[in-house]
Amino acid sequence: MTELLFILSLTLVSVFILAFVGATAEKIQQRIEVLLTYLSAAIILLLMTYVLMEVIMRYVFNSPLPGHLEGAELLLPMIVFFAISYTQAKNDHVGMSLIVELLPTPLQRFTTIFTLTLSLLTCAVLAYFGAKQAYFAYEIDDVTMTPPYWHIWPSAAAIPIGYGLLAVRMAIQILQIINPNRFPTSTTQIINQPKIFFDGKNST
Repeated sequence: MTELLFILSLTLVSVFILAFVGATAEKIQQRIEVLLTYLSAAIILLLMTYVLMEVIMRYVFNSPLPGHLEGAELLLPMIVFFAISYTQAKNDHVGMSLIVELLPTPLQRFTTIFTLTLSLLTCAVLAYFGAKQAYFAYEIDDVTMTPPYWHIWPSAAAIPIGYGLLAVRMAIQILQIINPNRFPTSTTQIINQPKIFFDGKNST
């Protein structure tokens, strides 16, 4: 119970900080999301190459790569959670909005804020306990069961990072609904504009 109260307090403080920062929070969040999305794509390419090499080594040279299955499994959370916040920013997650779309506009706004708030709190809890688990794996030097004994904590750390950024994204979306003038909604496809890392500019 104490931990849940701590998470709730930390979440409220974070939302107040985002509200104080204003539109700058959106720009910073976008840059982080784009960076991690590119990293997720790079890991996908790495995983494809890794699996291809395993197939070649196994069936051509009769010498399979050690730990290929565990290595591939450890890369999957990074692929998913590094890009999850960017997907939320683009509203590309699968959702059921038929009933909500039939509601009056004020009620739609309230329903969206309510569901985002519940999701934000859920992600904050998952990020907190995920971080504890990742630190525990690091602290005991947890590794896979077979050689070459991959470390588990980097993969475990991707989960709280993803949930944490997703929680921040949802908090920003709530602020965008409440005060669209202070928190303009970006519709730019920033994934195609890497220059955002350098000049912070984007167009709508």
